[in-house]
Amino acid sequence: MKALLPVFCRPMGYTILVFSIVLPFILYFLGKINDGNLLFYKECLKLLMMIGSLMILFAGHKYESKDTEEIRSNACRYAMFITVFFVFGNMLFKVSTGDIITVDNSSFLTFLIINILCLEFGIKKSKIDNVFKK
Repeated sequence: MKALLPVFCRPMGYTILVFSIVLPFILYFLGKINDGNLLFYKECLKLLMMIGSLMILFAGHKYESKDTEEIRSNACRYAMFITVFFVFGNMLFKVSTGDIITVDNSSFLTFLIINILCLEFGIKKSKIDNVFKK
């Protein structure tokens, strides 16, 4: 899978992810989050995390090559496989505890985060493999 975004989108995506993790605590301490707007902030932050994850996933790498494209494709494949097991395990847990009311709608965000972890692991593994091959 070829990179769709320029290289500078990768650190910007990580910045957006960190910002979306820290922002709820800041808003809570400022008294901006209450019961009336909690769902709004939750969904907005989830959207920010998705945007940041997609920027990381589709951004080019500094040393982009055919190997990087293959790693990106493999990361997507592995992330789909792991996410299906994660969502299935979560569903089994909900059934075993008798919680039929709670519905998890963040499986796409889970997929994106697992995809980024697989991508980063693959890139680092490729670097180490190249060092030992020389």
